[in-house]
Amino acid sequence: MESDSGRLLILREQRTRYHQSNTVERHSYRGGGILVWAGISLGGHTDLHVFHGGTVTGLRYRDEILDQYVRPYAAAIGNDFILMDDNARPHRARIVEEYLEDHGLERMEWPARSPDLPIEHLWDYLGREVAAFKSSSGLYMS
Repeated sequence: MESDSGRLLILREQRTRYHQSNTVERHSYRGGGILVWAGISLGGHTDLHVFHGGTVTGLRYRDEILDQYVRPYAAAIGNDFILMDDNARPHRARIVEEYLEDHGLERMEWPARSPDLPIEHLWDYLGREVAAFKSSSGLYMS
């Protein structure tokens, strides 16, 4: 039976709560998630990068993002390239600052999680699309 709350109600005999016919196996992977990075501009975008395992440090940000995505993208854009990121700790690590300076990459200063950052609008849109997909497909994801 379904209720207005969206919960599934089950009628069963007393003291049969854990009987095999009254149980449904369910896996709940709470607390999990993925961390991704993407670069966008008026002229295009980078590939989506998924960070696999562990914490994103300044070293990982330099090696996995700046070196693999930002520097080649900046070279393709040319002298008009300006990196726009936020004040996340990995973005502001000394190793990142030195890398940007050594490679002549200019950075635009923005406050952390500023609603004016264009990528924040994209993440908001993506979040709403995922929520709509979950509700229309009946999938449970936390």
